[in-house]
Amino acid sequence: MSLPFGYGVLRRIGKRLAQTFTLVLVQIWMICATHAAVAEPLRIAALGDSLTQGYGLMQQDGFTAQLQGWLAAHHVDATIINAGVSGDTTAGGLSRVDWTLTPDIDAMIVALGGNDLLRGLSPELSRTNLKGILEVARAKNVPVLLVGMQAPGNYGAEYKAHFDAIYPDLAEAYGTLYFEGFLKPLTDLGLWEQMLTTHMQADGVHPNAKGVSVIVEAMGPTVEDLVNRVLDNSVE
Repeated sequence: MSLPFGYGVLRRIGKRLAQTFTLVLVQIWMICATHAAVAEPLRIAALGDSLTQGYGLMQQDGFTAQLQGWLAAHHVDATIINAGVSGDTTAGGLSRVDWTLTPDIDAMIVALGGNDLLRGLSPELSRTNLKGILEVARAKNVPVLLVGMQAPGNYGAEYKAHFDAIYPDLAEAYGTLYFEGFLKPLTDLGLWEQMLTTHMQADGVHPNAKGVSVIVEAMGPTVEDLVNRVLDNSVE
């Protein structure tokens, strides 16, 4: 009995089957590698000043530690890296953002500007520095959550208007996530004089552990959105 086709045809069919099988194996490997990468906790750098660093608090009571606890309680698989430096300005953040965003950092929270206000620095200078930080993040393809800051009224209405506008303007321009203000969850509670004794440290500038808890509870969902943005980008 003879086959309706020759050995050469069989050889070509076998070669194509081998190529198809190899391609399937490669695709399976890529899928497994992707799942393995996603299984690793995302790493989020919190670039900020003393509010981020946890000034005056026990380590477990600071912002990054409490935020880490919030994420764990809500089953969000991410690790918060404390990149807060007490006394840092937007200029300081700009000077160190490049080496903060190492290849293992998946996203960044930017919470800077409070010390610019304390020093009465020009809003345009703060805007330029924050813009530089966001440019570095964009170049490294790192999603950002930008945390706003509001100027006090004693600098005058014009200064306040210019400074307060920096954060929503840049968030829109760079497509970042945006949280209106680090201390805003506390001011939203009302009765600021009472908050100074119940939610703030004695200096009246830094929140105590209870105050940080209120801030984290308010900001946590936006940080979760940041994690989801990273995961969505990894699928595309």
